[in-house]
Amino acid sequence: MSFTQDEIATQPESWLRAAETAAGLGDALPSAGEEVAVVGCGTSLYIARSYAVLRESAGHGRTDAFAASQFPTGRRYDRIVALTRSGTTTEVLDLVRGAVPDTPAERITAITADPATPVAAAAGRVVALPFADERSVVQTRFATTALALLRAHLGEDLTAAVADARRALLAPVDPGLVEAGQVTFLGSGWTCGLADEAALKMREAAGAWTESYPAMEYRHGPISIAAPGRAVWVFGRVPAGLADDIARTGATLVHTDLDPLADLIRAQRLAVARAEAAGLDPDRPRNLTRSVVLS
Repeated sequence: MSFTQDEIATQPESWLRAAETAAGLGDALPSAGEEVAVVGCGTSLYIARSYAVLRESAGHGRTDAFAASQFPTGRRYDRIVALTRSGTTTEVLDLVRGAVPDTPAERITAITADPATPVAAAAGRVVALPFADERSVVQTRFATTALALLRAHLGEDLTAAVADARRALLAPVDPGLVEAGQVTFLGSGWTCGLADEAALKMREAAGAWTESYPAMEYRHGPISIAAPGRAVWVFGRVPAGLADDIARTGATLVHTDLDPLADLIRAQRLAVARAEAAGLDPDRPRNLTRSVVLS
């Protein structure tokens, strides 16, 4: 079994530990009413986007998500949350170390896998998830565990999501999806970030042609690539009429009643299966390293 497969398989237990961790964090994470910016790169950016929608939708306050390199430094927030598995990503470190004027360190929280990395020394508060750390280049477990932590901190009960995650690990990977010529991932609200992340996993692990969009935007052009032998995977609710529109293209609609975060596990497993079918090593994706550290 590859590192990636092993890390995918341990996600339900990691989510449970994350929920326990969230209960004891005090004010390390944003309080209700704070205006918050969440930053990250790559996978962490997509998790940040999902959390931003969840937090704001739950009435906890304005929450914006940015790629760390695109943070609007002239804008002020009560708190900045930086997501970084490695704790060494250059753009995140630059931001946390002072690219935001008048933001004291104690108003910056880093969520990372290793509390001994540089981001922990730069941020005023650190939430460490060492039990979710990974050997693989491609993020799976850390990303979903970070979102599980944040969902639990918002007051969500993750019991059903964990049960669904276990179901997602037991379900067979559809051979038709392994062989599909193209897969598009769609989401709505907080699941748009999950759709983006699923597409990234397919590109990273398998070098596959994948795209991702908000579900209601799919009919505004992207549906033109749908065809027999291709698939459209929807996280969460399927907008009215979309299933019929996809059926008319001959593409396969993929949708389950699982918690969307658990459904992401199915997409992770598909990415690994496609990599292996193509003779690729999902632990060693082309042109990628575990952390992007710029000189």
